[in-house]
Parts: sequence; structure tokens; C-alpha cells
Amino acid sequence: MESEQRRKRKRAVGRHTHISSRSLFLCFCFLIFLLFFSSHHHFFIFTPSTFRPSLTASTLSLLYSSASNSILDPLHPTAPSYTLQHRIIFPDHHLLILTTPQQHQLHQLECVYYTLHPNASSPAPPLQLQVQPLLSTDRYDESRSIVRCPFPQTNYTAAGSQIVELRRRGEVGRRNLGFLMNQTAQSWDRVAYEAILDGDTVVVFVKGLNLRPHKISDPTRIRCHFGLKSFHQNNAFLFNTRAVSVAQEVVRCMLPQSIRNNPDKVRGIRVTVSYLGGNVRHPVRVLVPSVATVSAPGSGRVQKRKSRKYELCACTMVWNQASALREWVMYHAWLGVERWFIYDNNSDDDIEKVVQDLDLQGFNVSRKSWPWIKTQEAGFSHCALRAREECKWVGFFDVDEFFYFPSEFHQNLREGVPGENYLKSVVANFSSSKSIAEIRTACHSFGPSGLHSPPKQGVTLGYTCRLQSPERHKSIVRPDLLDISLLNVVHHFQLREGFRYHNMPEGTAIVNHYKYQVWETFKAKFFRRVATYVVDWQEDQNKGSKDRAPGLGTEAIEPPNWRLQFCEVWDTGLKDFLLSYFADPATGLMPWERSSL
Repeated sequence: MESEQRRKRKRAVGRHTHISSRSLFLCFCFLIFLLFFSSHHHFFIFTPSTFRPSLTASTLSLLYSSASNSILDPLHPTAPSYTLQHRIIFPDHHLLILTTPQQHQLHQLECVYYTLHPNASSPAPPLQLQVQPLLSTDRYDESRSIVRCPFPQTNYTAAGSQIVELRRRGEVGRRNLGFLMNQTAQSWDRVAYEAILDGDTVVVFVKGLNLRPHKISDPTRIRCHFGLKSFHQNNAFLFNTRAVSVAQEVVRCMLPQSIRNNPDKVRGIRVTVSYLGGNVRHPVRVLVPSVATVSAPGSGRVQKRKSRKYELCACTMVWNQASALREWVMYHAWLGVERWFIYDNNSDDDIEKVVQDLDLQGFNVSRKSWPWIKTQEAGFSHCALRAREECKWVGFFDVDEFFYFPSEFHQNLREGVPGENYLKSVVANFSSSKSIAEIRTACHSFGPSGLHSPPKQGVTLGYTCRLQSPERHKSIVRPDLLDISLLNVVHHFQLREGFRYHNMPEGTAIVNHYKYQVWETFKAKFFRRVATYVVDWQEDQNKGSKDRAPGLGTEAIEPPNWRLQFCEVWDTGLKDFLLSYFADPATGLMPWERSSL
């Protein structure tokens, strides 16, 4: 009896000894890791004042991508690998974010869909596999690329779940079932998707906060969360700070003090936000899933400018408008625009090649892949931060909108072309103003002008009939004088307190908005609105809004006599001017036509 008790005590002591040894070993390894990392990477020292863990360990994974996997060519083990970081489910496709050393090899990949059936009683096999080609690939930033995959042929089922993966074409075999079960995808309905550094703050772009449109919200209900991941999958640090401003999809977060002390290490840090849910008696803090890592405003672009800032820049967001870009850029470059920020919202019409050609011709155009659908206001806020480093003034307008100066353009000059660099000189006159931070110009909306097909010489020569009264306005702003919320409603921004806007007299300046083009072109716009807070034409609401085409219902069916609608005043002023000064005398071609040949 006594010997039996002694043996039990020895086993118990042995277990404790084993656990203690293992714990000591792990602690020793962790200390070695800290010493190594601090000596090579200036490891952050997080003080108790900045380290406020308020979330349980089970929520840590929301700050990071799901367990990433590396895609390596089995025939060439030394070839560069691709690490799949995030999966996002959009309404019509999957978006995958990869870390990639090179972009040109992505065409070798294909989309693989695994359908898991964890229920043993299910008649389907535990794991089903489908393969489909990629929809498209794109470079996202300096170190990452994006891949778009179509939805699989079979939909999600209640009996199982689907996971999209990537593999090289020709690769065979299935993933480990346990590995797949740990994979997660974020829904586009609720996710932090972008983050950009701005001084001692980070501006985070978040889908799903459901805040009031066009209004600044209460930042005290929002908290910001920063995470770092060590070399080991489960080791993470978590910090939270306050939000200093919140509006629509844009949250401005204070940086933790320890990160502020190491600004060169902030890029790549995961960030998200949380908000108070539940009810007044039982509030619950809800953490938003995140695929956002902090980037610098000028990342991904080799700077071409001199030490001075450009006087005038332009920013726009496009979807499948490559054919319209040359005319828009070349015309406004002649008016004095010096730098172009093109936010590409999932185009598939070779717009990247058009941007490269324009840039090579000296127009200083850059394209940013912006895969986030219906986020025009957020994209403009993002662009305002990027442009502030390079530009005194930035115009936010679309590629179907053209500034026109009737009195200036039709002066009788003996030499030169009237109006050259005139838009640039207009804004330069306000650069020294102590109160003006925005210049607004009213818009004239043009209709199809009797045309059946898109005008070959461009919209400025093809569409010549418009509505009589102006609609809306477009703005050119001082990006350094915007409100910290970066609130905008596409047409204008919220300005910093103490600053105001200036309205250009209609007789002096107008924007020709070629809004209602031939049905073939307009139908694409019907299906694809990029503005977040502009109602889709397919939705049965706000039928009296100026953002809707009058008389157009909720279906993409060409109304009777579409080509004759929106025609109250024949206006050939800009057309006549361009034909007089810019058409090639021998061929009649416009500059944007010649450049595309």
C-alpha cells in the first residue's frame, strides 16, 4: 500500500517536473527570440499605459489573416512562393490577397474550391473539389497582389461550407482537411479594408459600421486595435487606442505611443476597429474583422516631382473607362493639371496599359488598384491623403466631366492658344488665400445628342445638346485644409473650421458633364455605381434624386427615344473651340485619337 502511494507521488512529481521543464524551456526560447528581434529590428517596448488588452484570446485571430499557406511550384521547389493572406467574399466574386515577389507569374494559378461536409450522416463525400480559371489578377501594393476568383458552380449549402484556395495549374492532390477547416473568409459586408498613416494617426477604412451618411459621427463609441504577429502563429500583441474622428466609412485612430516612438516600423501593422453594439443596458463591444495593414501615403510610387508641390492635381475613380481616359487626361493637362491619381475599381478593359502609355508620354499618371466596390467617397478620402504630400490643389471629378471657360476660350488672340494652363492659373490665384480652401464649379449635363453609337472623336466633340439648368457642382480642394474626418459627398469635402468655398461664376467657368451618353455606354453605368451613398438605379427608392436619370426605371431597358432625351439647349462651344485649335489640319484627328493609333 505504501509503495503504491509512493509510486503515485513520483508520477505526480514527474508530471510537474516535466511541465516545469517544458515551461522553462519555452520561456527561455521566447527570451532568446526577444533578444534577437530587438537587436535586429528595434523591437517595440510596449509600456503598461499603451498595452490595454480588452479582448479575449479567441478574438485575436480577427486582427490577422487566416492561417496562411504557401503556393510553391512542385516541379521547381526554388521558385518564388505566394502566401495567401486573406479571402474576402464579394457579392459576385472572391477576392484573394497574396504576398508575391513577382506579379507576372500569377497567370499560372487557378482557383480551387473545397466543399466541406463535417456531418458524417451527409450523403455527399466529406470533401469535394472544383477547379475554375481566375477572373483576373492585379498588383495591389509593393509586396502584395490580388486575385479574383468566380463563384463556384455549386452554391454554399447548409450541410457544408466552401473554401477557395489557389494552386498552380497542373498541380494535383488535396489539402489537408484539418488545415482547410481552419481557413476563414471575411464578408465584404463588415470588414476593415484599408489603412493609411497620417502623422500620429492612422486613417482606417471600414465597411459595415452603418453610420449616418454625409454626417460626422461620435468617435467615443469606436475603439482602434493594433496587432503584431511574431514568428510563431499564436503569439500576438494587442493594443487599443481611441478614435479621434469617425465619418461614414473613415475612422481616424491615434497610434499607440510605443509605435509613435518607432515610426519607421509602423508599415504592415494590422489594424481594425470595434464599436458598441447590443443595447443601452447591455452594451457589447464588437470587433470588426480586418484585412487592413498600415501603409504610408506615398508607398508604391517612384516620385517624379521636384522639391516643390504641384500646383494642380486630379483624382478620379474609374471602372472600365480606358477608352475615355486619353481625352480626359490630355485635355485637362493642357488646362494645367500636372499630376493624376487614377483609382481603378476592378476594371477589365486594359486600363493599366492606357495609364502606362500616358505616363510614358509625360502626363505623370499613376494607377492604384482599388478593389473595394461602391466606395468612391472612401477612395477620395484615401486619395486626398496621398495627394496632400505632392499637391497644393486636387480636383475630384469623373472622366466624363470637362472644365470649360467660355469667355477665356473665345478671346481673339493673334498668337498661341487661348486658355492654355487657365485652370491652373485660376486655382493658383487662391493659393495664398487665408480663407478659401475649395473652388466649386457648376455642371451642365449633356444628353445623347441624337447619337446611336459612341462618338469616335470623343465626348467633347460628340455630345452637344444639354439640359438648360446646371446640376450639382465639382470641387477642387486644398488637401491640407480638409477636416480631419475627411468627410466628403463626392461633390465636395468638409473643410477645416475657419475655411470656406468659392463658387465660380457660371459665365466664367462651367463643367461639361457628359452624363447621359448613348445607351450602349450609359447601360454600363446603370449596372455599376461606384459611389457608396448614391442609390443604385436598380433599387426602387429615391426616384426623384438628381443621381437618377429622369424617366429611367429600375431595369436596364432602353427608354423610348433615349437618343433625343436631355436635349434642351444645343451647346457647341467646347466642340467648336477644340476643332479650331486642336484638330490636325491634314487628318482632322484630335490629339487623343492620334495617340491611340
